[in-house]
Amino acid sequence: MQLYLDTANINEIREAASWGVLSGVTTNPTLIAKEKGVDFRQVITEIAELVNGPISAETVSLDADGMVKEGVEYAAWHPNVIVKVPSTTEGLKAVYELAKKDIRCNVTLCFNAAQALMAARAGAFIISPFIGRVDDTGVDGMSLIREISAVYRQDPEISTKILAASIRHPRHIIDSAIAGADIATCPFKVLQQSMRHPLTDRGIEQFLADWRGRA
Repeated sequence: MQLYLDTANINEIREAASWGVLSGVTTNPTLIAKEKGVDFRQVITEIAELVNGPISAETVSLDADGMVKEGVEYAAWHPNVIVKVPSTTEGLKAVYELAKKDIRCNVTLCFNAAQALMAARAGAFIISPFIGRVDDTGVDGMSLIREISAVYRQDPEISTKILAASIRHPRHIIDSAIAGADIATCPFKVLQQSMRHPLTDRGIEQFLADWRGRA
């Protein structure tokens, strides 16, 4: 399973990229706004210089024509840009039209397998089920990944990648991989948490103590 970083913060992306584990980056309007006054295009192109993989840039129009217009603009910024659209009927129309132009789309805010199937049939490159937000409703978010995976795997015509989004903790990454996700996109803090374990720290301390005390 590939790992993407879910952020628009250049410093976080630069640090995570130095680990050698990143295959892509996802952004959204909230993450862009969080960076206070940055230029959208500039941020996306800077990310493209750091990560050689898909970079999701989200549209803000609610109608298909607006999404297509924005999508064509975003795709011209860099070959690795993936146009992000919502799981709506207008989003499906936009995916269908953009696919005709060989522009890849990430269909986001997916909360059921029917939305995922529709997105795949329309030509989505990526579907993004939000497992953390599903968990918040009292339903097991991982069951959504399993359902989508089962639907996709039984149809050889579907090549849409499943991207587990709304990742809240390291266990979500592993469970998503087991459930059949192709990608997990994570906040930087979750990537950091994934590489921390008290037994690792304790082992390092013991090894160093033994090394210093060797006769």
